[in-house]
Amino acid sequence: MTDAHGQSIPEHALQRLAGLRSQGHPDGIFTSDFSVNEFLLVRKAGFEPVGLCVGSCIYHLGFQFASWGSNMELDVLSTAMYEARALAMERMRLEAAQMGADGIVGVRLTVKRLEWDDKILEFVAIGTGVVHAKGHPGFKGPNGQPFTSALSGQDFWTLLQAGYRPLEMVMGSCVYHVARRGPIAAISSIGQNVELTNFSLALYEAREIAMERMQTEASQAGAEGVVGADLHEGSHNWSPHVIEFFAIGTAVLPITGHEADDIPDPKLVLSVNS
Repeated sequence: MTDAHGQSIPEHALQRLAGLRSQGHPDGIFTSDFSVNEFLLVRKAGFEPVGLCVGSCIYHLGFQFASWGSNMELDVLSTAMYEARALAMERMRLEAAQMGADGIVGVRLTVKRLEWDDKILEFVAIGTGVVHAKGHPGFKGPNGQPFTSALSGQDFWTLLQAGYRPLEMVMGSCVYHVARRGPIAAISSIGQNVELTNFSLALYEAREIAMERMQTEASQAGAEGVVGADLHEGSHNWSPHVIEFFAIGTAVLPITGHEADDIPDPKLVLSVNS
């Protein structure tokens, strides 16, 4: 089993996955990064944790020139940041498929700059593979692959209770160069309250591009909508005036046969914790 670049699961990962609890291996153990509450609610939702799924990609970023005074997307970097994350997530999903999971809950996607080179970043995707306790086949993601979800165990249970299921984590990336101000413009605004319209428009546009791409992914997956959407901003120690906007969320779809009127009424819970 290989990913889009022909890379297979490492041998030690296969040995780890072989020791997990499964239908054919009842004496194995499960592993998860669930809290106790998450673990109990995932089981209450009718799923069992199988094991941690991990995907990693170390990626060298290319170079793209940007004019000093121009607002523009750096599409070389946008493509690199998206592709590297997609590879990490695909390898995580390969591990989930190898362990026979129906999906992955609580996915975390991190980016870390390595000290070897300022153009090298490591992308890591990690989550807990789960399987439906009664073997229900209707929870797979697109093309019969395990679904992916950034939802916590609590949100996963709540979503299922409301008659929806996670389909796929969707994302969009935009790396943008924000034009610098000229010396005359900088001097003319000294001591004044004034909007920097070129900066406002640049950041506004970059955010919109990232969110639009996330929305397009959800539409292509056949989702009804996206929940838990988040928008991250970071420069990853790039040159000044270069920033990435990264949008990510969980695409969801109604469970077949479940009506919206079946959503349970909210209940008031008073916590005894301080």
